[in-house]
Amino acid sequence: MIADNLVVDARTGRRTTWGELVQRAVPRPTPTAHVVERSVDALPAVAALKDGGELLVVAAGRLDEALAEELRTAGFDLVAGDEVRAATSPRAAEDGRVWLLTSGSTGRPKRVGHTLGSLSTVTGELAPRTWLCPYSPGTYAWWQVITLGLGVPGQDLVLVDPADLDDWLTPALEHGVTAVSGTPTFWRRTLMRHGAELQKLPLEQVTLGGEPVDQAVLTQLTEAFPDARVSWIYASSEVGASIVVHDGRAGFPVEWLDRDVPGRPRLSVVDGELVITSPHHGTDASGAEMTGAVRTGDAARVEDGRVLVTGRLDRDELNVGGSKVSVGAVRDLLQSHPEVAWAAVRGRKAPLVGTMVVADVVAGPGSDVNADDLTRWAAERLPEYAVPRRIKMLAEIPAKETLKSDV
Repeated sequence: MIADNLVVDARTGRRTTWGELVQRAVPRPTPTAHVVERSVDALPAVAALKDGGELLVVAAGRLDEALAEELRTAGFDLVAGDEVRAATSPRAAEDGRVWLLTSGSTGRPKRVGHTLGSLSTVTGELAPRTWLCPYSPGTYAWWQVITLGLGVPGQDLVLVDPADLDDWLTPALEHGVTAVSGTPTFWRRTLMRHGAELQKLPLEQVTLGGEPVDQAVLTQLTEAFPDARVSWIYASSEVGASIVVHDGRAGFPVEWLDRDVPGRPRLSVVDGELVITSPHHGTDASGAEMTGAVRTGDAARVEDGRVLVTGRLDRDELNVGGSKVSVGAVRDLLQSHPEVAWAAVRGRKAPLVGTMVVADVVAGPGSDVNADDLTRWAAERLPEYAVPRRIKMLAEIPAKETLKSDV
């Protein structure tokens, strides 16, 4: 069912509805990769899925020539505005198939297959809301918000492109936004840039995910939006939205581990890695279902009755002179400092110990905290081998088009 909700282009103020988009939609008979500069450019293709077709949406900035040729070889026509580059291995469309590209953080982006149904993980009725969607078109998070507006009555959308996010608050106020979904990096940049201005925005729902979520950012959002429910979500292209937490605390209750509940993901921690068996799984590029337990590649640890997801497993653990250091734990500690807006931690090669801990830090608005202050502060709270040996102070929080930190 297509919900006749409103869709607003924040840049132009243009308003339309999904019903109008469906009426104007022209489905394509062949698998199509729509290459778009802006979110609104993808909406007609999404609406056309009502009548079938096979679709992949990709932001123009993500499409290099190697990926373009890979998609054409896989049977996709590339459509960018009026320009069409035909598939080099044509095939019939698989009606209703929606393809996503993974982030490529561990190599080349991979295709993961879904349907509108597997992307629509909301169950039950929702209170009417107007959502801000700041995500890059075609990403899993983008599809989550788009399918919410497409299929759930009362969920209007205001689309803001990543290039326009420096002043997203203005269109949010203008169009009555009451719910916002973003990454932790998006929210940290927002808190740093807009501060007290955020009190003007009467949010009812604040959602964050896509990166590790620590207690500091949850607390800051709860204080900035005291009337909103603050939720963090763990989701990926492969396993869908698998963890949703509303209690304002980092991590999820340890009691959720190894529980079998019909229709819900099964969560486990195996050798420090989050493992998920999900009913919302996608397919691989060949169309084979991703059934069974999926090793997510994300590090997880149990602490004080909570399971904390701290980052990519291959980046989270450092060996400093034979001692193990969790990058996520050091990062979370630095971000818990009252004058720190954001931190990133990594290892750097060093003589004698092999690896030393280093960090990039952005101070909060009006703060004059410096690297020496933070080193002393960390030394009081961490084992000696885990204290960052070099801290570089940055002027602003770096971010990629995906709204994740560019580190």
